[in-house]
Amino acid sequence: MTTSHRSPRRSERSRRAILDAARDLVVEHGYAKVGIEAIATRAGVGKQTIYRWWPSKGAVVFEAVRALSEDSDGEITLPDTGDLEADLKLVLRATAAEFADPAFDALIRGLTTEMAHDRELAAAYEEHTAALEDAKRQRLRSGQRAGQLSPDADLDLVLELLYAPLFRRWLLRTGPLTADFADRLVEAALRAFAPAAEVSAP
Repeated sequence: MTTSHRSPRRSERSRRAILDAARDLVVEHGYAKVGIEAIATRAGVGKQTIYRWWPSKGAVVFEAVRALSEDSDGEITLPDTGDLEADLKLVLRATAAEFADPAFDALIRGLTTEMAHDRELAAAYEEHTAALEDAKRQRLRSGQRAGQLSPDADLDLVLELLYAPLFRRWLLRTGPLTADFADRLVEAALRAFAPAAEVSAP
């Protein structure tokens, strides 16, 4: 399922102009204050051009966010240096920094609100992030094989413990998204799912 509704006849130049305009306007004014007409005006196209290619403002903004990573398409992998704690800290620090970025915050906060009542958009976002979620599980499995994580750990639960507090702090603005906070989340999750011998050690 997708919300982009791409057409082979679509002008790539116009598409890029529309997506750049959508990102810039949301960052400048906030998601709620940006409409299709404003995006069309900034991009130098007609409103009907946008509506031919996307069904809604949410779909435009979603593709605008997705386009940021278009140049890095391919298999998603997480760092695997052999040190699970160090690798997870690197990834979670980057995630915290991304959510703390005002431009990214404006875009994702708007999409999060929109997805609450747009099932198609929510499904497209879930599909878009599925590969990243799988890469996270693969890195945790590697940690299990290396004896750095309990062999019977529920990997989905490990991910919840790593990311849910970070997302909650971002969503509710309950505290700063710092590298120190990211590190403490990793340390707490790994303690909770440490191998049995490590847990019982004096």
